[in-house]
Amino acid sequence: MSHVLHRRVEGRYPVAVRGDGPYLIDRDGKRYLDASGGPGVSCLGHDHPRVRDAIKRQVDSVAYVHTSFFTSEPMEELADLLIADAPGTLDKVVFVSGGSEANEAAMKIVRQYFIETGQPQRRRFISRRQSFLGNTLGTLSVGGNAARRASYEPLLFPVELIAPCYAYRDRRADESEEAYGRRVADELDATIQRLGPETVAAFIAEPVVGATLGTCPSVPGYFPRISEICDRYGVLLILDEVMCGMGRTGTLHASAQDGVVPDLMTVAKGLGAGYQPIGAVLVDRKISEAIRAGSGDLMHGHTYMGHPIACAAGLAVQHVIRDENLIEQVQRQGRVLRDALDERFGNHHHVGDIRGRGLFLSLELVQDRATKAPFDPSKKLYARVKAEGMARGLMCYPMGGTIDGKRGDHVTLAPPFNIGPEHVTEIIDKLGAAIDAAIAGAR
Repeated sequence: MSHVLHRRVEGRYPVAVRGDGPYLIDRDGKRYLDASGGPGVSCLGHDHPRVRDAIKRQVDSVAYVHTSFFTSEPMEELADLLIADAPGTLDKVVFVSGGSEANEAAMKIVRQYFIETGQPQRRRFISRRQSFLGNTLGTLSVGGNAARRASYEPLLFPVELIAPCYAYRDRRADESEEAYGRRVADELDATIQRLGPETVAAFIAEPVVGATLGTCPSVPGYFPRISEICDRYGVLLILDEVMCGMGRTGTLHASAQDGVVPDLMTVAKGLGAGYQPIGAVLVDRKISEAIRAGSGDLMHGHTYMGHPIACAAGLAVQHVIRDENLIEQVQRQGRVLRDALDERFGNHHHVGDIRGRGLFLSLELVQDRATKAPFDPSKKLYARVKAEGMARGLMCYPMGGTIDGKRGDHVTLAPPFNIGPEHVTEIIDKLGAAIDAAIAGAR
């Protein structure tokens, strides 16, 4: 009997003992192709020698220092690298231990900025329905994942949630993509005006919505309009690139494809590729200068912020991505995977939409393609797809509640950046069999 309180209390999990490129191997010798990078994390696979060696060297040097006493070489070098490639005037980095911490830190930095600049009345955050921004109480408050919020609603602080940019279901038949994007973006303008612009601190959103909405990108013009609205009212823009950033969508920063630069950007999963827990907040110069000119102290901290081993791992990961031209590889293999998905599922009666960017792609599953009707949520089709995939040695990332937190199912793929065409073939073959078996079992 396991004494671990697993995600499924009665669940029986295979025990992973080794990684081999994009595969994980359990103690019975079974191989699993990691077609989702776990939850979009393992962008280099599971045994990259340069990252392993960097971690070992750092352990032999210094394992831990607290950031109230020391900085460290890997932390400074990783910050320099991130800022060298950062858009706009993002010029400072705060390192944390993951995506939830990154978004929590970003929210606190926003609040401190407005206190430092004499605007303490700015306390409200606006986000979008069908988003996921983290699992702390703060990030659950600003997130729009209804299922994950439900048990904790009495503990969450009030946040305004506006519509997501979900063209597959919400765009009217007589509406262009640009007109649709303008309409849903203007909901932010109306919400700010209703709340009172002087009370609103920030709008936070994922450029490509990850697990909650199934790698759903915005339509052209949506984020430029969002940025314009934020600028008009002095509202800060936080872009959550925890899942979609660091090369996953085919550019280092996902927001580059939308033509916008945020005031704060959060990154995590692809930053350290799972080799160590790490996340980061990239902060605009106007914010860091306000703190420097004001109190002079960042009013935020955790014990393991800027951990030297985590930063050494992240630094090695980022050098590998650059040295091996892996963002170009994401673009190439992303096209190969998308074409293969279109060929296998483009006319599938139970696949309503294929969407995403780069190596960040999803299938939305439907009971009827013509009407877009979802499966009965009680069938838990997403869980069946995951189980059928694992039985076949395929890790994918299905979720339910795609439409409104209760109805809808999708399957997300986010394989390592360094996969080859043979892995794409294996993904398609096993995913197709898993989906067909899951649907047969759900009837």
